[in-house]
Amino acid sequence: MHNVLHTGQVLYVRNYEACLDFYGNKLQLPVYFANEALTCYECYGIYLMVEREDRRDYLDLPADHPRTFTCLRLNVADVKAAAAATAARGIDVDYQEHDWGTVAKFKDPDGNMIAFKDEAGFLRQVADYCHEQKAS
Repeated sequence: MHNVLHTGQVLYVRNYEACLDFYGNKLQLPVYFANEALTCYECYGIYLMVEREDRRDYLDLPADHPRTFTCLRLNVADVKAAAAATAARGIDVDYQEHDWGTVAKFKDPDGNMIAFKDEAGFLRQVADYCHEQKAS
């Protein structure tokens, strides 16, 4: 395996300016760098690159075509507080509690899914899996 030096997520978006407002102003992510075609944000240990969509096969999709091909997951200590703060910025948030943990899902202006996940639930899932692997 190569030495991975940075991990990032690239989002190709049609609504570039609206997505810049969403990630930069509403989610308040700091900018690493930017040019005419893309903006790269620092996103809690990874970089998030928001890039103007230029792939013809995606640009030709109807505007109502579902775009949720991936989810940007942000683990937080308090999902309810993160969801409330996000909703206070005018973003529709779907808060959900499950036996495996808590999530709050929302979308950027281009329809890309983002979700807060409780860190404690995530760590519990990792620990449970490791325990099961050792037992088998």
